[in-house]
Amino acid sequence: MKTSVWKMLIPVFVIIGIVILPVPQGLSPGAWQYFAIFMGVVAALVLEPIPAAASGLMGVVLATALRLVSQTPGEAVSTGAALSWGLSGFQNGTVWLIFVAFMFAMGYEKTGLGRRIALVLIKYLGKRSLGMGYALALADLALAPFIPSNTARSGGTIFPIAKNIPEMYGSFPHKEPRKIGAYLCWTGLAATCVTSSMFLTGLAPNLLALSIVEEVAGQTISWGEWFIGFAPVGILLFLLVPLLGYWIYPPQVKVSRDISHWASGELGKLDKISRKEVVMMALALLALGLWIFGGALMGGTTAGLVVLCLMVLSGVISWDDIISNKQAWNVYIWFATLVTLAGGLGHVGFLTWFAPMASSAISGMDVTLVLVLLAVLFFVTHYLFASVTAHVTALLPVFLSTAAAIPERPMKTLALILCFELGIMGIITPYATGPGPIWYGSGYVPSKTFWALGAVFGLIFLALLLGVGLPWLFFLG
Repeated sequence: MKTSVWKMLIPVFVIIGIVILPVPQGLSPGAWQYFAIFMGVVAALVLEPIPAAASGLMGVVLATALRLVSQTPGEAVSTGAALSWGLSGFQNGTVWLIFVAFMFAMGYEKTGLGRRIALVLIKYLGKRSLGMGYALALADLALAPFIPSNTARSGGTIFPIAKNIPEMYGSFPHKEPRKIGAYLCWTGLAATCVTSSMFLTGLAPNLLALSIVEEVAGQTISWGEWFIGFAPVGILLFLLVPLLGYWIYPPQVKVSRDISHWASGELGKLDKISRKEVVMMALALLALGLWIFGGALMGGTTAGLVVLCLMVLSGVISWDDIISNKQAWNVYIWFATLVTLAGGLGHVGFLTWFAPMASSAISGMDVTLVLVLLAVLFFVTHYLFASVTAHVTALLPVFLSTAAAIPERPMKTLALILCFELGIMGIITPYATGPGPIWYGSGYVPSKTFWALGAVFGLIFLALLLGVGLPWLFFLG
């Protein structure tokens, strides 16, 4: 049987296999059936026999048609109540913020501002290989607060520029890749993993995780709280990543001025900075300012929608651009259904059943030790996922509900630690995060080396998060 057929059948087998098992004591048949559908969707997200958004939509539709979940927990599941639950994710503010952020990414692309920023950084920092590593990292850092898709940011903006550089030195995937190409590819990926954790809006699943944290744990985390909480680890990792690559996986070419000249030439081909680029920069700064300081004035989603309207009114993007952006609408449907599905575990009572059972396995342990063990397990299990979103949907509600059952647990601290892992755990495998397959697919870093580097960098990232970030969060209280 063809692999594609197996990918289609395995999620079905997962659903059927769970449903035919005896219903665990303390859980209703409807809750167990919903869990089966949920796990089938997770299997489909991991295997991707069909687009992820379609998998999520089908899961919600199936659960709604079978009337397994009510919008109000504990309420009798009528047709109307099931439909209200099924559509709840589409009115979720976080989902709309994700959609707006993709519009920002389109604004950067259409105006050419993203490419210009990256070229300027390379021009002034690219005379040395190490400097160029920092240039790639800084280019990603400059775009990360505004572009939640690290695939669009790193794979769509940074990589197309970076891939031109190694060839200037005769460094190709099949010929002298270690000359400079391998170092740049690894640094580019590692940098975007760090910036993806540094900003709430640096990675789309961060926003999904935020919604799940609020739904399951009752904790609200602002843009500023996220940034301040990760700042000591993020700044340290950001400064270390190019150096670590330079020491662990060094380029053969250490110094050259050709890179700076190349970037200058590319900049020379560009027209003078346009009005639309200036407007886009101003609007991006406005959005950033509102997200950081405007909490008393308006919520983050409202601020994003206001700036989106200004982008249309100023001509940065058009209405046709918005309605024709398939990626944004695809992600909107995808995340809306995943938010609904993740919340459904709580609505049917599955999490309240599972949490005490799981917490009993770690009862009696020191609270800090439990927190560390949960963080390590959450990080390591990402080896099983080819999607951060699938990981968040499948495991974050379970880990949060497990911690919620522990007396005197620091709930917000745990929630932040787990959320902070979402970006940095993208380094561990070639498929762990969106830009991973793009940088890996360049061919500069062999598969065996990629996995080994992923393990080393993953260990370093996790150790610093727990060794530096955890005490900092306890200090913040």
